[in-house]
Amino acid sequence: MHTIELKIDVTSAVELPGRTEIAVTVTLPDAAHLGMNPIVCFAKPGGGYARGYYTLDLPGPGTGMSQAAWHASRGWIFVALDPLGVGDSTFEGSQMLNYNSTQVTAAANEAERQVMTLLQEGTLISGFPVVSDPVVIGMGQSAGGCYTIAQQGRFHAYDGIAILGYSPFQTVVPARPGRPPLHGSWIPRDYSLTAGVVTNAAMLAGLPAKMGTPEAYEDMAWAFHWDDMDADVVRADIEDSPARHGNLPQWASATSPGMIGYALGPGNFAAEAASITAPVLVAMGERDVVADPRGEIRSYLSSSSVDFYVCPRMAHMHNFASTRQLFWARIDIWAQWVRIFKLG
Repeated sequence: MHTIELKIDVTSAVELPGRTEIAVTVTLPDAAHLGMNPIVCFAKPGGGYARGYYTLDLPGPGTGMSQAAWHASRGWIFVALDPLGVGDSTFEGSQMLNYNSTQVTAAANEAERQVMTLLQEGTLISGFPVVSDPVVIGMGQSAGGCYTIAQQGRFHAYDGIAILGYSPFQTVVPARPGRPPLHGSWIPRDYSLTAGVVTNAAMLAGLPAKMGTPEAYEDMAWAFHWDDMDADVVRADIEDSPARHGNLPQWASATSPGMIGYALGPGNFAAEAASITAPVLVAMGERDVVADPRGEIRSYLSSSSVDFYVCPRMAHMHNFASTRQLFWARIDIWAQWVRIFKLG
């Protein structure tokens, strides 16, 4: 198994001042495990998280390896990205709100195109075989699911997409029994983030817990992590997220693109989801942010195949859960089916 870190110049694909780069981590299987029509997966993390969400063995009652390594051990080529404005990718404070869906998806698509070229030419790393006729999967957790839907709806470059803990219909953070859900701001996509237009302002004003309060922290902790998680890990992960008092865990990002401001608005990315013709996997934890889990199939009107899975004993941050291997295995089985579907 090999891991390669790259910063890819995507300046030509976005209309932004200065040089624009996307940071990626490529995890390669041993060449002997590559096989025919290998799966190449491009994975995007959620809001407040970076590509380390996929490439690190995260703390918790888990597996002893990262998701990237787990899949690579089964022959996948796993590429984890920091989207534009996230982690080690380009972020300029004065430009962050301008990182809209057009720029975020164009930057990622160009970075992924360049990685595919390196793989197909055999120039990514010396001695690794040329990758021929791959099965290309897009994966996104939470806001990363939003990015993946928007990218596939625009470019249609993936053979299948796995949307993990995100709904283009309605994404809402659940709360502990007896507590109201933690709704975020609903901002229509045709308004600037700075315009002050929030369609659910009255709902937000009526909520008893404000973000940053102990009550809101307890609700977020309950929604993001299962009850068997160590309390110190939970606090390190979500307290004061995403800034986390300036002490960022390795898997975290203190910045996010402006696009994320629209991700919670019900239906804001419904058109992109409805246009996707490739197979879709909708997967989530037993306690997650999808308002109507079994209604998700309706979001993907043009897809002939929408698989559905709810992983037991798992909350929203899937890769910390004790059942993470079960979750990954379900993704792997689905991806093998996408290979069969593609090859006909």
